[in-house]
Amino acid sequence: MELYSDIISPPCQTVLLTARKLGITLNIKKIDLEDPADMAALTKVNPQHMIPTLVDGDHVMWESYAIAIYLVEKYGKDDSLYPKDLKVRSVVNQRLFFDIGTLYKNVLANLEEALADRKPSEEMETKLKKALDLAERFVTERSYAAADHLTIADIAMLSSITALGWFQYGLESYPGIRAWVSRVTPEFPDYEAFKQELQEQTKLYIEKHQIAQ
Repeated sequence: MELYSDIISPPCQTVLLTARKLGITLNIKKIDLEDPADMAALTKVNPQHMIPTLVDGDHVMWESYAIAIYLVEKYGKDDSLYPKDLKVRSVVNQRLFFDIGTLYKNVLANLEEALADRKPSEEMETKLKKALDLAERFVTERSYAAADHLTIADIAMLSSITALGWFQYGLESYPGIRAWVSRVTPEFPDYEAFKQELQEQTKLYIEKHQIAQ
């Protein structure tokens, strides 16, 4: 399976960590969205030319949550990452929709301002705080984001929380989130190597684009 990806992208991190948890190897095709040649290659398989994009034989798909669910249902040894129990799955789905529509959405809005070397508006900062307040509640009510064990909801939300590092957003006011991150990350094989690669690639991107931190 081929994955068109860039580790610095939170949606790509969701897929990469899902694959790592499942113990499957993906053939990574690193994509620079600013490189015309890379974009031409990506557009050949995905007319929406977005990452991550998964190619599994003649089957092509994109959108990180859809890919993560596909990988879990195809390669999972059990249903723990995406439970079949309707009530548990409904909570997992709710957290995924919360992530894409609220948490990641507001992290990204603030991140885009930082990348443009602009201060986020008060409204943006308030919306991000409200999203983090909800995330804090979710990971405090139970040990994980949606169940009593790791699910793909944790993986998606972890990618969003990790992205806060781009603009050095402190989590001092969120002990629940910090404890949850410490609880979740050891569940991925060799997470420290993944984290190191992510930090190195992020640093290179920041230096290349002369982004102030």
